[in-house]
Amino acid sequence: MGLGNTIVEKNEFSNQDRAKAMIFLRHHLDEGLKSEYLTVKDTLVLWRDLKERFDHLKLVVLPKARYDWLHLRLQDFKSVNEYNSAMFRITSQLSLCGEKVTDEDMLEKTFSTFHVSNILLQ
Repeated sequence: MGLGNTIVEKNEFSNQDRAKAMIFLRHHLDEGLKSEYLTVKDTLVLWRDLKERFDHLKLVVLPKARYDWLHLRLQDFKSVNEYNSAMFRITSQLSLCGEKVTDEDMLEKTFSTFHVSNILLQ
């Protein structure tokens, strides 16, 4: 019996189990969200509100992350470390939104953005 089952419509769980689920959810919320959702007493309502908020966030973050990925170029950064930080930030955002970026994608992106004068032909 997991607490996740307490967050469904018309569940038959005890008030104690519902309270445990609410405590668990609130414990893992950011401080700003805790105060914003302080008056919500039902786990299902809290869960739906958070899901709606997250889904909206995906609508906002995904287009920007796609744009950033499309325009990511190694030569736009002073160091490889800065480039890697930007790449992993963007891939994390894409992953958060459900888009998988493989190691091969990251390597291809890096190699394809080298300036022509920096490519050594074999």
